Amino acid sequence: MATPDSLTDTAPAPVSLPEALRFWCKLGFISFGGPAGQIAIMHAELVERRRWISEQRFLHALNYCMLLPGPEAQQLATYLGWLMHRSLGGVLAGALFVLPSLAILIGLSWIYLRFGQQPLVAGIFLGLKPAVTALVLHAAWRIGRRTLKNRWLLAIAVASFIAIFALDLPFPAIVLAAAAVGAAGARWAPQVFAAGGGGHAAASTSHGPALIDDLTPTPAHARFRRGGLLRVLAIGLGLWAGGMALLVATQGWQGTLATMAWFFTKAALLTFGGAYAVLPYVYQGAVEQHQWLTGAQMIDGLALGETTPGPLIMVVAFVGFVGGWGQQVLGPDAPFAGAALAACVVTFFTFLPSFIFILAGGPLVEATHGRLGFTAPLTAITAAVVGVILQLALFFAWHTLWPQGWSGPFAWPSAGIAVAAALALFRFQVGVLPLLGSCAAAGLLLQWLA
Repeated sequence: MATPDSLTDTAPAPVSLPEALRFWCKLGFISFGGPAGQIAIMHAELVERRRWISEQRFLHALNYCMLLPGPEAQQLATYLGWLMHRSLGGVLAGALFVLPSLAILIGLSWIYLRFGQQPLVAGIFLGLKPAVTALVLHAAWRIGRRTLKNRWLLAIAVASFIAIFALDLPFPAIVLAAAAVGAAGARWAPQVFAAGGGGHAAASTSHGPALIDDLTPTPAHARFRRGGLLRVLAIGLGLWAGGMALLVATQGWQGTLATMAWFFTKAALLTFGGAYAVLPYVYQGAVEQHQWLTGAQMIDGLALGETTPGPLIMVVAFVGFVGGWGQQVLGPDAPFAGAALAACVVTFFTFLPSFIFILAGGPLVEATHGRLGFTAPLTAITAAVVGVILQLALFFAWHTLWPQGWSGPFAWPSAGIAVAAALALFRFQVGVLPLLGSCAAAGLLLQWLA
């Protein structure tokens, strides 16, 4: 953890773009711990140690990013880069937050597909799968504790669980229904969906004057202008349409890459509540509908995503790599190139909306922050997400504890690791990386003893 500089009466010197890029690149390689850990790193470095931005301005940006679909930590990096160094700074900050994770996951995915059946690798994943099950269950509890403030929100969570578990309704339909309930609730029962404290309250500690301080005027490039909004939208939508047109022209609308691009564009617009919220939708599409990978591989991919820096939603790169490998998108003679291309395509179409939201909507959406008519649908969606994540935890538990189906034997060693992992998370608040490392070691031990 960084320590703050000695408090002074003067703000730091202006930060050049190359200096800022060195920090964003470093952040891309050390951003472990999920969104909470990544946001804590940015706060320690940018607010306390470097004093590039004040506490209030940092929290204001964070609250905005938390209203949007997509990975809030990556969006926060994009926002701060944009605030300091215009659109170029925002694009580079957001990209550097993602690219190290993409490169690492491509390498790990290749190792997984080539050597996943080797005893060493198999033993590691024997321990990681139960840990992932506990992590997803813990995510449902953590989000539920923060979100389900009353019985009405609890009822939305229960209804969403029934809808996806018993009725097999698609995730987008559940999101739209929850948003409709929230919109109606803002009008007829506003007390149900009002913000209930918690969240990211401003700290009282002063870290000294910041480069962008509480009273620093909004930079000219960050003020709302209709022309600027239209220009960013045109560029963003043009990039999306151009990329999609290129994929369709080379492989056809039904081609694997075009299908992935369209699917993960929709996924990017549904990630309210963090990466765990969109995983059920990714599972429905990637495993059940398109069969790009199996349910067991999906669990393994989530384990890899948990062990790499960057946003957890980067698990989509693993999905793309495995799907591109299996579908041979560049032919049987180039499996790695095709898989890596698929991972890059998936990453591009997953994160492009986040850049558009920040660069186009920053000045505009900030004006709506705190308005119940805007936040109530998001509150209802987050409540519904709790039920969906709980269903995902049950799915992972089924594949982990009965790997050969209900008729097969119960995996007692995996159950023991899952219980121990859950105890470590719920009772002792063990971090993700120590937990995964310990479970992987336990899996190796069980593999050696078998």
